[in-house]
Amino acid sequence: MRCHFKRAVQIVVSLIILTSAYIFIRSAQWTEPMFQEARWIKYSTVPLNSSREPCPQDAVKNSLCLSVSVRLLAGTILSEQRFLTVGLSSVKRKKESYLLSTLNSIFSQSSEKELSQMVVVVLLADFDPGWVQETLNNIVQQFSTRLSQGQLLVIHADQEFYPPLTGLKRNFNDAADRVTFRSKQNVDYAFLIDFSAGLSQYYIMLEDDVDCSKGFLTTIHGHIKSQGSSPWVTLEFSKLGYIGKLYRSMDLPQLAQFLYLFYQEMPCDFLLSHFRTLLMQDKSIRFRPSLFQHMGTYSSFQGTHNRLKDDDFHQDPADNPPADIHTDIKVFEKHSPDEAYSQGAGYFWGMVPIKKGNYFLIAFHEPVVLFHILIQTGLDGKDLLDSADVEVGEMVLKTGSVVECSGTHILGSLQEGQFEQKHVKLNNPVLCLRIRVTADQSNWVIIRNIQVWTAEKKDEKSPTV
Repeated sequence: MRCHFKRAVQIVVSLIILTSAYIFIRSAQWTEPMFQEARWIKYSTVPLNSSREPCPQDAVKNSLCLSVSVRLLAGTILSEQRFLTVGLSSVKRKKESYLLSTLNSIFSQSSEKELSQMVVVVLLADFDPGWVQETLNNIVQQFSTRLSQGQLLVIHADQEFYPPLTGLKRNFNDAADRVTFRSKQNVDYAFLIDFSAGLSQYYIMLEDDVDCSKGFLTTIHGHIKSQGSSPWVTLEFSKLGYIGKLYRSMDLPQLAQFLYLFYQEMPCDFLLSHFRTLLMQDKSIRFRPSLFQHMGTYSSFQGTHNRLKDDDFHQDPADNPPADIHTDIKVFEKHSPDEAYSQGAGYFWGMVPIKKGNYFLIAFHEPVVLFHILIQTGLDGKDLLDSADVEVGEMVLKTGSVVECSGTHILGSLQEGQFEQKHVKLNNPVLCLRIRVTADQSNWVIIRNIQVWTAEKKDEKSPTV
């Protein structure tokens, strides 16, 4: 164990030193990717790569082959940059295939307005040309509209442009076939990410066996906005592997080179953690509920059974419209009132004394028509809000530091620290939601989650694929 630990430390230190030097040297060479003219390209008519010379076997030299190693099989590349690129890589599976179901989920769970701001890039990463052609035909048949509208691109990289995938380092004591699989996966992602740089402002990585929550692009947009000017490298919208990891497009060339340079050292999710810390984001930033769920039953590696699920996933995430949060309960340290409403990993933590009449108030920026409300207090059965009513109001009054929700209507009371009401029936839009304490309590209180869904979202129609 001591030897393995020492070896792991040596690998990490080497990664940090080499990557820092490499990114510094390469930083002056990055240029904005050139957009291709909009066109429809089919697999049978795609010209070969711009260079027919084999890539050098040395990974550092071979990294220059990234930009010339990918072929566009189908789709239209538009000159206008989108908001979000959704990238996924797919290989031939020994058992079930989930790629088409994943694509259907991406498109059906997004409105037409959201799709106009999105492009999906699929890398068919298997070396079997028959599988590539068959899968391409299925995609063209089912998603021809998305291809022609520039909302879906299908790409492929030939085997000759990959670095060596056998005889690699056996880090972490992985079996040789496992090392080959994960090393190739790193190269697959490097090709995919490099191709996607410049297509949009942001890029999110998925896998080819996921379900998406409804309106995930709008939710992502809101979370990005909530970060303000705070620096970040990666935002996470799932706790599983490489699913739901978001990057700025300006960081993609470096990320692609990083994955390629260290492709045989460790699995991609390990490399991504190192990439984040190298760019000075020490802690992960993950939002809840998760926007993506692993749906596959069998792994792409040897078809083994895979029961992996994200218990933070919600098919229909809350809207939580923009709002200001107020409370007259004393705040403990950095557990601010905003944490209860932000749908992040944090929570509001209030200190005693907590008296009858204390409140926790959400003042919406615009009138909203509420459809569904969920309030959760306490953590592991402790620090529950024991007694409180949930009210909505049509006006917000501010007097100095005091904020009042007026014209209120009581929706109900917390039961064992929890409240949920579906199909809220109100005659008018509201401007505020208030939790009003109805009895003194001696314990502190945690409000960990306040979620609201608006009726407008329910009226949106899902697009056809």
